[in-house]
This record gives sequence, structure tokens and C-alpha cells, in this order.
Amino acid sequence: MTVLVPILGDQLSHSIASLDGCDPADTVVLMMEVWDEATYVRHHQQKIALIFSAMRHFADELRARGFVVDYVSLDDPDNSGSFTGEVERAVARHRPDAIRIVEAGEWRVREAIERWSKAFGLPVHILPDLRFLCSIEEFLGWAAGRRELRMEFFYREMRRKTGLLMTADGKLEGGKWNYDAENRAAAAPGTRFPDRPRFQKDHLTREVIDLVAARFGDHFGDLDGFDWPVTAAEAEAALDDFLTHRLPHFGETQDAMLKGEDSMHHALLSTSINLGLLDPLAVCQRAEEEYRKGRVPLAAAEGFIRQIIGWREYVRGIYWWEGRDYGRANHLKATRPLPEFYWTGETDMACLADCVRTTRDNAYAHHIQRLMVLGNFAMLAGVDPAEVSDWFLVVYADAYEWVEMPNVIGMSQHADGGRMASKPYAASGAYIDRMSDYCAGCRYDVKQKVGPDACPFNALYWDFLARNEGKLRGNARLRNPYATWERMSVDKREDYRASAAAFLKTLEPAKPGWARQAKAASTAAASRPKSSSE
Repeated sequence: MTVLVPILGDQLSHSIASLDGCDPADTVVLMMEVWDEATYVRHHQQKIALIFSAMRHFADELRARGFVVDYVSLDDPDNSGSFTGEVERAVARHRPDAIRIVEAGEWRVREAIERWSKAFGLPVHILPDLRFLCSIEEFLGWAAGRRELRMEFFYREMRRKTGLLMTADGKLEGGKWNYDAENRAAAAPGTRFPDRPRFQKDHLTREVIDLVAARFGDHFGDLDGFDWPVTAAEAEAALDDFLTHRLPHFGETQDAMLKGEDSMHHALLSTSINLGLLDPLAVCQRAEEEYRKGRVPLAAAEGFIRQIIGWREYVRGIYWWEGRDYGRANHLKATRPLPEFYWTGETDMACLADCVRTTRDNAYAHHIQRLMVLGNFAMLAGVDPAEVSDWFLVVYADAYEWVEMPNVIGMSQHADGGRMASKPYAASGAYIDRMSDYCAGCRYDVKQKVGPDACPFNALYWDFLARNEGKLRGNARLRNPYATWERMSVDKREDYRASAAAFLKTLEPAKPGWARQAKAASTAAASRPKSSSE
């Protein structure tokens, strides 16, 4: 009996459920670099290179284990360009008796896989992704009947389930669920941060980079600085480095921002975890061990672990709970096009310019840069949340729809009306000034509230609250801001609204084709061979 095992580009784990118990003598592993996945949005060049390089290295590791790997490269002249087309061709080549595959992480791929059995006349065994601590079914059961789906309560369930940072008698380590209040310090300009590990490009990675430069060179981003881990061994080395050099100070400065400091004390492990190169529970256990050995403060270990077993698992559950149309949510009726500077970085706002720069250079920005600068500005300016979501999906190497969409639609843009977050994450320039050194070198004055030289975040913040008052006034967590707004004189309110309107008129909309495929790419896709099942 021959079993065909397709392994997708974010399933690069040797413990993946589809390979569990498979005899290499009876198994054909199918791996596919396909045009559709590389271009359904115009992914950052480093993101495409990372996934293809990691896939090619993983294929070699499987061959070393004795598996037959049918690997279809992007430049294979017979490449159909889609997962379904390549599975159809593999079925014709290998005549398998069955297909085994781990469930896809995204709705569009899941729906394609569910059609395979009928299309190919074969049993298709779709297995749960055991790399997540909470199955989709478990999350749906947790969410059913709840009035509010707050991450904090889900996180507590995951702590109990895993036993992480719990005492031997089942109590909380340190007596508290989280130590967020201790993890909000700014970082002084000039603070020295340890260098993050940078991995050399071997021949496989260089081949991929050449391929990406030739085929996707017009996509956003720069390939010159590519140094991501592309194997499990490299990812483990990155984890070791983080635990030793940065986790001890991660907590205290995890919300801080400094111009030109792209990694600070952050882990930069999300790319490896989301690809499957690192096991999330094992990563958390290593962090817990560092705390128990006295090398890491409890607040740092807890804050890091919460990002993985709390936030990462939670947003994946929200993605499947909310359904296929979650990305269309637009509770605040925001319709402004995404500004062009999100692609070019050409803006006088120093915070946004630096966040776009690190995004372009590294396919990475840390969570506060994403949420409280890039996301905050888009929400305050009333940018269409679908365009914001597309941008985030394009530009970050760790972005897959299941993790990106809830973070943007629910958390960053409040487009779901508060189903995920208890309040909009809106802030004026004062927050950015408190948590960064951006304002000191900015052409705008963060202390000025209105006028052409004032920090645009200041007027935009009050304009956002004013224009959305009908939908946000009832939010208990916005009671104080609205009380402040009411105490302002009519003239002062009008000044804020007028200053915001004047600034918004200066925003140039992004040119068409940056996020979704432009006409040229669509033409190229149309010209590729089509399978009979597409």
C-alpha cells in the first residue's frame, strides 16, 4: 500500500502527524513550491525565500531518514502552480492508495484539501495539527456560549493544561497569572543590546535567493539582509542564543522602541515556530527551565510564555471560530486607502518611517511597532481594515492568515467590534513618546496638539474618538477619554477635528498592485499550465 503524504510549507516538523507511523518504504512525501501560494498576496521577498529554503532543507533531511521525497520546485516547467494541481500530478505518477495530510492552517487551503477525495477518487485522511496545544475543536468548545472571548481567560486554561509556571501542588508560580505590569519599561537611548544570531547562506539558500530575485524581485522588501534560520538545527541555535543573552531582559523592555534597534531583546523565533522548525511547547519548557535555574526573572519568562501558549494559540482559535468572512469585518466603517508610505517609508513621522524601514529590511518588526505605531496609525486614520490586513500578511516573514488576520482585524483595527479585544488600541503621540526615542528626532512636535507642526497622532486620536462616538461611547474602558472630550471647549474640539482633517488630506493612497497581485503577475499566473481539477 502506497501512501502519498503532502507536506505544506509551514509543516516542516519531523514529528508532523502525517508522518507518524509511516514506513518510508511505503510512503511518498510530496513537497511543492507553487506560484499560487507565493503570489496570492505579493509576499515580502525574504518571506518567500525563507519558506522555500526551509522546505528544501527539510526535504533533504527526510531523504536522509529514508523517505522518498517528490519535490516540485517553482521553476519546474511542468509545475501546475497550485497545491491541487501538484497533488493530481503526483497521484498520476505514484498511483497511491491513500493520501495523508495534516490540516491546513488557512481556510482557502483547507477547502481545497476537502475536495481532493472526490477529485482523485482516493481516501484523504486529514489529521489534526498536533503542534498546537489547543485543537480547533477544543477551542470551539471553550468559546461556545461565552459572552466574551478574552485571551487572559484562555491563557489560564493553557497554563493549567500544560503545567507551565505552576507549582508542584498546582498553584501559580509567584502567585499571579501574569506580570504584564512589570514588563512596560522604556529603554534609554544608547542602551546596548546583544546581537542576534545571523545564519550563513548555504548553497540551497543561495539558489533560492537567486530564484526569488529573478521571479519576485518586484515584490516588497530587500533580500540583502536575509539571515533567518532555515533548519531545525539553526532554529535551536537561535533559541539557545535568545535564552542565554536576551530572555533575562526581555520582559522589562518588550514594549520599548528605539530608532534603528530592530531586535532589542526580542526572540525573533516566531518564523521558526510558525514554519514548524521549533516545537512551541518545548520552547516554553526551555524558558521555564531558565527561570527555575535562577537565570531569568519570573516576569520575563512568564511574558514570553504567554505570547506562545496564550496569544499564539488564542489567535489561531479566533481565526477558526470567526469563520471564513472574518477578514471582511469593518465595524467602524473605515474606508480610507492604505497610505503609500506604508510601502515606501517616505513620511516625516519618524516612528512610522523607522517601523516601515525595519519591516522592509528584515521582514520583521516587533509587536509594539506593529500594534501601537503601524496599526494604531491606520486605525486612527480610518484605513480600510482589509487593506491593513493585506499589508501585514505581505510584509512579515512570520505572517500566515491564521495568525495575522485576528491580530489585525480584531486586535489592531477593532474591526470586529470588540469580539476579540475589550477596547480599541488607540493612543496619541504621548504613548509613542513615552515608549520610544522616535519623537526626539521627528519633524513633528509631540508636545503640540494641533496645527501643521503638531504630532499627527494627537489630533487623529481625538478625531477617531469623535467620529466613532456612536459605536465606542458605551465601552467602559473608554469612559475617561470621552469624559475628557466632553470637558473640552467647543473651539478646542473643532481645532482637533480640523487639524486631523488637514493632515488626512496630505496622505497619498498606495499605488494599486502592491499587496494583491498586479496585472502582470496575474497574466503570468494565467499562462501557467492548468490541471484538470482546478
